[in-house]
Amino acid sequence: MTIAIPILVFLLISGIAAYHRMRLITWTILMAIGLGACWLLGAHQTTTLVLAIITAVVAVPLLLPFIRKPLLVAPLLNVFRRILPPLSQTERIALETGSVGFEGELFTGDPDWQKLLDYPRPELTAEEQAFLDGPVEELCRMINDWEITHVHADLPPELWDFIKKNKFFGMIIPKEYGGLGFSALAHHKVIQKIASISSVVSSTVGVPNSLGPGELLVHYGTKEQKDYYLPRLAVGEEVPCFGLTGPFAGSDATSIPDYGIVCKGTWKGEEVLGVRLTFDKRYITLAPVATLIGLAFRMYDPDGLLGDTRDIGITLALVPRDTPGVEIGKRHFPLNSPFQNGPIRGRDVFIPLTQLVGGAEMAGKGWNMLNECLAVGRSITLPSTASGGAKAGAVVTGAYARIRKQFGLSVGRFEGVEEALARIGGKAFTISALSQATAAAVDRGDVPSVPSAIAKYHCTTMGREVASDVMDIIGGKGIILGPRNFAGRNWQAAPISITVEGANIMTRSLLIFGQGAILCHPWVMKEMKAAQEKDRKAAIAAFDESLAGHVRFGISNAVRSFWMGLTGSRFGKVPGDAYTRQFFRKLDRYAANLALMADVSMLLLGGKLKFKESLSGRLGDVLSHLYMASAVLKRHHDEGAPEADKPLLAWSMYNSFHVIEKALSDALRNFPIRPVGWLLWALVFPLGRRAEAPGDRLNHRVASLLMTPNEARDRLAKGVFLTPCENNPGGRIASYLPLAVQAEPVERKFLKALKSKGIEALEFDAQLDEAVREGVITAEERKLLEELRRVTLDTITVDEFDVHELRAASYYDLPGAKREAA
Repeated sequence: MTIAIPILVFLLISGIAAYHRMRLITWTILMAIGLGACWLLGAHQTTTLVLAIITAVVAVPLLLPFIRKPLLVAPLLNVFRRILPPLSQTERIALETGSVGFEGELFTGDPDWQKLLDYPRPELTAEEQAFLDGPVEELCRMINDWEITHVHADLPPELWDFIKKNKFFGMIIPKEYGGLGFSALAHHKVIQKIASISSVVSSTVGVPNSLGPGELLVHYGTKEQKDYYLPRLAVGEEVPCFGLTGPFAGSDATSIPDYGIVCKGTWKGEEVLGVRLTFDKRYITLAPVATLIGLAFRMYDPDGLLGDTRDIGITLALVPRDTPGVEIGKRHFPLNSPFQNGPIRGRDVFIPLTQLVGGAEMAGKGWNMLNECLAVGRSITLPSTASGGAKAGAVVTGAYARIRKQFGLSVGRFEGVEEALARIGGKAFTISALSQATAAAVDRGDVPSVPSAIAKYHCTTMGREVASDVMDIIGGKGIILGPRNFAGRNWQAAPISITVEGANIMTRSLLIFGQGAILCHPWVMKEMKAAQEKDRKAAIAAFDESLAGHVRFGISNAVRSFWMGLTGSRFGKVPGDAYTRQFFRKLDRYAANLALMADVSMLLLGGKLKFKESLSGRLGDVLSHLYMASAVLKRHHDEGAPEADKPLLAWSMYNSFHVIEKALSDALRNFPIRPVGWLLWALVFPLGRRAEAPGDRLNHRVASLLMTPNEARDRLAKGVFLTPCENNPGGRIASYLPLAVQAEPVERKFLKALKSKGIEALEFDAQLDEAVREGVITAEERKLLEELRRVTLDTITVDEFDVHELRAASYYDLPGAKREAA
């Protein structure tokens, strides 16, 4: 027994020191005290002596710099330099321009949750709220999505005028230039509300406030450019677009073949130094109606007119629409969602150097500029669009499922429909929190490269899944297009968001973990910078410091992963209330798992890791759901931790836990070095996988929440357009829910009389007359059933058309087209 005591002391001190990330000197002192006590108290002296020798062998060379640096650090630095993955220009700039927010905490394996909860609660100013309640509400009332998407394939002139007059294109432009100067949160709220009624209008408003000339000029424009263009952009006098993607360069934007040659040319009657451009762009939103084109191209100076550099690099320019040589105006037709989108081409298009964004001084810095603006733009427009569609889909479909009846029962009461409703509610709740969190990060001054990729990928993916579940529940109501259809266009448009601003497959498999593993890791970036240091002495000193922290970090995450897996994450100091602390502890465990897996993967696979896209994608899923769950918990506490929201919160948490464990499991089962995968499995899942997807009881609670008037449902609906007007079928259906609930007892009484043959009439009105005469219902109850009948018909009725109404107007303009009588 005395042999076991020093061994237990050794393991206990080592485990506690590793778990709490104590420094080597602290571990050495504690071990000396512990083993000294064992010696004095008569524990097995040989075992105690052996363990003391092991401690000395480990501690002495590592604690003495004159031994550690030449014998350990310098050789490891050489190895690190060899395995350091080569970075493309695209990757290097992405890492240099991004900043790190709370996502960096998740990569530590021991997040500071109080830091998350201490972030200020995102709130609109009075001016921003007034804009939402005034112009945005009025704009939504004016929108007739059927006419936009089917009749006109465009916004009607009065809508364009309203948008320009009320400065919707100038939300991000500072007030000093005539813009609204809104926060990112306000930008998010505006896009979210518009998207809940029309994705075409939301994209029209979103793009000028996202990646485009306005944002680029605010950050990088010369004084002259700002003074001239920003006031015109703010009021819609100039309509902007931005040309980046071409046929041969999509995701790898640094490979764009579009070029500009520095030369002299004529501009407004004067000979000036400028650039002659040749370009071919496609998928450019607002291009058909744009008056000002932002353009990305590669700039060359073969004659040395600007200096010794011949290949200057990616550069951004402002090209007026009427510049000679520009071909613009044709449209693409993206999945029956006809927002203005089309190609831009040009050959021998001359512009002066003063048209380069930021002037000649910013030539060659275009990708840096774009990368910062892409991160900010992706944080707002696409996540907000998904949030508006998902939240509206949740509350309207919940009402529809209560009103629509089959076999005398609301369809939402069938368990199969309950599952779909629960997914809709849980994902809408998550999307809403995630999109708000990334907007808040922008307002804190971050350039959220990793969170923007997470938000873009997961909001649009979950948005598409919500749209699909909505279509499954409403059935024929969803597939028959027309003014009464509240879901069909949203379902058609869902793949567009999946595709733009970086296709989702690429975002998941390359960007999220690829950027996060380096940018967010507490030590890797420091080690990379040390490895790039040319002064060897300085490099060894910097690498020595970061290596010590990294080793401590890695051992800690291995111990933390094993301990929390063994105990089911039941222990640990975390913030939150009695209900949410369980979730914070679970996330602590998964953060340690991610940090451990990331370290081992980077260490053993090195540069090959970026080609292991399945592994990167799965680890990206872990990081993403950690970030999403953090956003959900943050917003829950910001809202005052309402009791009524617990079903939605629980669904979101359990869904994320299930996805995280599946992703970890798949990564470990397919780890390229199989023995390492087995060892990691023992650390990550010492008792096997335990997390399960949300169960039937929880699904029932979430579905019931969507189908019943309550404060949680109202909170979920906040920020979307639900005014029950003629052009908003979804708003009308949502408004009918209280009446449907009120009428259900009377309806059951009436249907029971029908089934018992107590009422013999066949027509509905006659049945009501007979029911009143027989005393089955009262005259007041009859009025209630008549009103229920009216709203039910409005809820379930679909549109029908004459043949000529479904033909595109241009059909009749084609040569030789056969005209049919109306």
